[in-house]
Amino acid sequence: MEQYEAIQQAAYDANMQLPALGLVLFTFGNASACDRDLGVFAIKPSGVAYEKLRPADMVIVDFDGNTVNGTMRPSSDTLTHAVLYKNWENIGGIVHTHSTYATAWAQTQTDIPIFGTTHADHLTEDIPCAPVMSDEMIEGDYEYQTGFQIMNAFADRNLSPEEVEMVLVANHAPFSWGKSVEKAVYNSAVLEEVAKMAWLTRQIRPDAPRLKPALIRKHFERKHGSGAYYGQE
Repeated sequence: MEQYEAIQQAAYDANMQLPALGLVLFTFGNASACDRDLGVFAIKPSGVAYEKLRPADMVIVDFDGNTVNGTMRPSSDTLTHAVLYKNWENIGGIVHTHSTYATAWAQTQTDIPIFGTTHADHLTEDIPCAPVMSDEMIEGDYEYQTGFQIMNAFADRNLSPEEVEMVLVANHAPFSWGKSVEKAVYNSAVLEEVAKMAWLTRQIRPDAPRLKPALIRKHFERKHGSGAYYGQE
């Protein structure tokens, strides 16, 4: 349907970026694009190889996880996306991958420390790892509960999803988001690169210190603060 073409194209383009950026292997990931006015999002169909996808294959789903338009089953992670869209009203795109380094950190159930300025260019916090899901949540509606696993971790730490646009899910893998699906893809790539750098840092010096607060503030503010001077106007 024509009203969904824009988000289907956006979701398709984002999904095609994931293998191009080395963030997914086979079908290990998905991206979705949201239309707040229509109250729906477009997401990759489950288990379909990226090279076989077309924009029209993107499944349209509402914020309760119901399929609105599409002939294929949506991603198995659809309910996680739906929960986040429904509760975090300022996000317009979500990406989930099993990228190697970010997933390795998730499997250790460990936050990614803010060791350097590359990390600080994008956020001022350690990249959080949501705690291991309880047995009750696992035995319930698992993908639906994963959304709450992420939101609960942010609430417990008093983190804003507008300021921290990425998370690790313990023993699972990373999720990222943004005001657009393009920004969510960017954040997913940044997360993987920062995860790789942090892992290498720990190999070289296991007791490496976190970046000093003054450098965190400087690098974040020069890109995102009121007096930002990075890039072109």
